[in-house]
Amino acid sequence: MSPRLLAGAARTAVASVWLYEGLWCKLLAADAGQRAIVGGVPGIGDAAGFALAAIGVAETALAGWVLSGRARRPAAVVQTGMLVVFNAGGLLFGADRISEPGRMLTANAALLAAAWLLARDAAPERRHA
Repeated sequence: MSPRLLAGAARTAVASVWLYEGLWCKLLAADAGQRAIVGGVPGIGDAAGFALAAIGVAETALAGWVLSGRARRPAAVVQTGMLVVFNAGGLLFGADRISEPGRMLTANAALLAAAWLLARDAAPERRHA
């Protein structure tokens, strides 16, 4: 498989995770578990639906950014920041609602590994474009 095709497949995989989490889990299906976790963050309370929708929009936009293949290092930095904040917030304010925190952290570590591998390969691909 060519490096370009492999990079495209990796971008699609990473973007799919963000699209699923943002568009499906937060905007279309509005996952009750995620809403409860967000609602448990101090100061959010009744605004949990709005906060969940805002996060969903951000995650959906991030999916488009990742899929575009542009500015991959900044995209990896943003993904890292979002996941650190989301995971820390979930574990601090909604740990009782997260059935398998180890699985969540492992899956997110794998997602970030893929994001940073894409970022690492940004320079060589620019030379060929």
